[in-house]
Amino acid sequence: MAAFNTRSANKISIVSTVIDAAMAFARGRRKQGVLLLGAAALSTRIPGIGTAVSILSRIVQRLR
Repeated sequence: MAAFNTRSANKISIVSTVIDAAMAFARGRRKQGVLLLGAAALSTRIPGIGTAVSILSRIVQRLR
């Protein structure tokens, strides 16, 4: 069985951020989608940034 390590967690974070971006585009939120795609791209260099941006975008959406 494969071990769950930091590299696996980073890949899951990137994939979930890309999925969030796709959902934002599907809902007509283009700016949010672009922001999330940018965060996913940055996640390859800065681990966790995609997840942080995704969480912040959800908080902002709730507050609107």
